[in-house]
Amino acid sequence: MRRSYSLCSSPLDTEWKVGVKKIVGGRFSTFANDVLKVGDEVEVMPPDGKFFVEVDPNKKRQYVAFAAGSGITPINSIIKTHLEAEPNSSFKLFFINQTTASIILKEDLEALKNKYMGRFEVFYFLTKERRSVPLFNGRIDQEKLDIIFKTICDKDIIDHYFMCGPEAMIKLIDEHLTILGVEKRQIHFELFGTSTEGNKEVKKELAASLKDKQCDVTIIEGGVGMDFTMEQGANNVLDEALINAADLPFACKGGVCATCKAKLVEGEVKMLVHYGLEDDEVEQGFILTCQSIPITDKLVVDFDV
Repeated sequence: MRRSYSLCSSPLDTEWKVGVKKIVGGRFSTFANDVLKVGDEVEVMPPDGKFFVEVDPNKKRQYVAFAAGSGITPINSIIKTHLEAEPNSSFKLFFINQTTASIILKEDLEALKNKYMGRFEVFYFLTKERRSVPLFNGRIDQEKLDIIFKTICDKDIIDHYFMCGPEAMIKLIDEHLTILGVEKRQIHFELFGTSTEGNKEVKKELAASLKDKQCDVTIIEGGVGMDFTMEQGANNVLDEALINAADLPFACKGGVCATCKAKLVEGEVKMLVHYGLEDDEVEQGFILTCQSIPITDKLVVDFDV
C-alpha cells in the first residue's frame, strides 16, 4: 500500500514531519495512528512535488493561503519557510475547520503569529461552530471571497497564492482569482484528491467506442523494457502494468501527486485529469499513467525521461 502525505515541517527545521489525519475506514491513516509506534520503520520515497515557490531573502513579498482541515500541513511548511527565510515578506492565511477544537496545528500557527507579529495573520472559518463575525461562519463561498478581496486582501499587491484542500474549494478560489485577473503563475495548489464521478461516463463511452480493440504497450523503466497487451479504452496504463507485474513508481492514483509521470513516446492516450502536470509538460508529451487510457494500437511509455 502506498499513500502520499505532505511534509508539515519546514526545510529549515532539524527534522521531517508529516501530518496523518485518521480517516474513518482509511487503511493507512488508521494504521499510522493506531498501530505505528516509536521504533517502527516504514519505507518512504524521496520528497517530490511542485507546490512551492523559490525562497528569495532579498525580496519583499505578500502571500495569501487558503487551507481546509489537514490541507494545512503543506501550507504550514510553506508559511514557516518564507517567514523565516524572507524577513521582509508577510502571509495571510484563511483556514477552514469544523470547530475550534478540531483546528489542526493550531498551536504551531499561533506560535508563528506571535513570533512574526505584523507579518502573519490567521483568519479561522468554522463550519460547525458559531463565530461572532458572520464572515467566519461556514465554508468559503463566492460571497465570502468577494468580501475577502474587498476588505482584507488587495490582489494588486499579492505575489503568490497557495491553496490546499478539497477539489470544490480549489476550483472556486481558482476561478475567482482568474476573474480578478490574477496570473496562473501566481496560483499554486495541492488537492486532497480528485472527483471520479465525471470520469465514469467518459470511461464508459471510451470502452464502448473501442470495444474489442487491443493495444500493444511497451513500458520503459530503469533502462529495461517490458511488453504486454491490453484493451483500448478500458483500464489505465499504470494499473494494467501493475497487473502485469511491473514495478513502477506511483502513490495517490488520483492524478494529483505526479509520482507516476512518464513520457509518451508513441501512441495516444485519453488522460482523464492531470492536476499534477504543468501545461508545458502536457505539451511536451508527459502523461500521468494512472489517468491515461490507451486509444491506439501501439503505446510506448518511458518512465526514465
